[in-house]
Amino acid sequence: MPRQFLAPLAVALLGALLLVPLLGAAPVAAQVRIKDIADLEGVRDNQLLGYGLVVGLNGTGDQIDSAVFTRESLIGMLERLGVNTRDQVGKLKTKNVAAVMVTANLPAFARTGSRIDIAVSALGDAKDLTGGTLLVTSLLAADGEVYAVAQGALTTGAIAARGAAASVTRGVPTSGRIANGATVEREVGYQLGNHPTLRLGLRNPDLTTALRMAAAINHAVGAGTAHATDPRTVAVDLGSRDVITTLAQIEELRVEPDNAAIVVIDEASGTIVMGANVRVSTVAIAQGNLTIRVTETPEVSQPGPLSNGTTTTVPRTNIQVDDARDKRLGILHGNITLRDLVGGLNSLGVGPRDMITILQSIKAAGALQAEMQVR
Repeated sequence: MPRQFLAPLAVALLGALLLVPLLGAAPVAAQVRIKDIADLEGVRDNQLLGYGLVVGLNGTGDQIDSAVFTRESLIGMLERLGVNTRDQVGKLKTKNVAAVMVTANLPAFARTGSRIDIAVSALGDAKDLTGGTLLVTSLLAADGEVYAVAQGALTTGAIAARGAAASVTRGVPTSGRIANGATVEREVGYQLGNHPTLRLGLRNPDLTTALRMAAAINHAVGAGTAHATDPRTVAVDLGSRDVITTLAQIEELRVEPDNAAIVVIDEASGTIVMGANVRVSTVAIAQGNLTIRVTETPEVSQPGPLSNGTTTTVPRTNIQVDDARDKRLGILHGNITLRDLVGGLNSLGVGPRDMITILQSIKAAGALQAEMQVR
């Protein structure tokens, strides 16, 4: 081969050999954005609550005679519209009205005139709110001030059919939603640009994650910009920097969150969730149950022809005992990972219910290096 072709070929081969270790050393740790694991303190939703009436129901509303609050609310509403029904209270028999509670979340930085979604729930003995219309309802916050006004046709997404001998209900017909059903009338005052020092709050408090977050911010924005004050909070000193621009830069930074070793057990459903950092020290496990099965198969005994005997029943009892002798003792060596733990328990043929008992026993023996939460 000519010499002028050997040099480029050697360079290409060398580059390929250097690329193989780099591909094998690709990072396996998952990094997430800061905006997905932390919130800006002071920026939050506010809960709103209101009481109103839903009209237009097809005979599935409250019973006026038994629902006092519905009757008084209906009378008061009609009086505000110029209709006097005080003298005809006993003759109000409508079944097309229902008293409801209206709830909503007022997002941060919601401006006057913007629209928000609302949820409507029956308060009395209404059977179905499908097809109803919510009348003007004021939504109040914890301070007692009106921040939004709701009105509109609601949807339940439920189906209810009833006959003389049977009924079918799918979903919850006594609660519904109205998309963009409320108009914001009052803003929550909060000026983001007036705070030279902001605080980021971790949704899952962890000291290691907070330190990694502070280090990522200092590397991208500038040394000394951020520092962790506790496992939940990272303080950011913006100085003379533009608040919006800096926060937009910070929320896109990626860090690797660290999680505590936790095993969550839901005994009601038999659900087990284990974190990736769960470790088990050396332990021996044997799982087996004693099962006794008793089967009764009575047989009928009849006398021979032309004999003086009588027909009788002869009991036949079969007893089987399974003491799980085929179950073996398994050894899980020290400092095993979550994958090894699950594989070892599965090799023993352990079901979810038995696995809960085994994990609790391992924890009692001091071999489970994780926090166990039983719900």
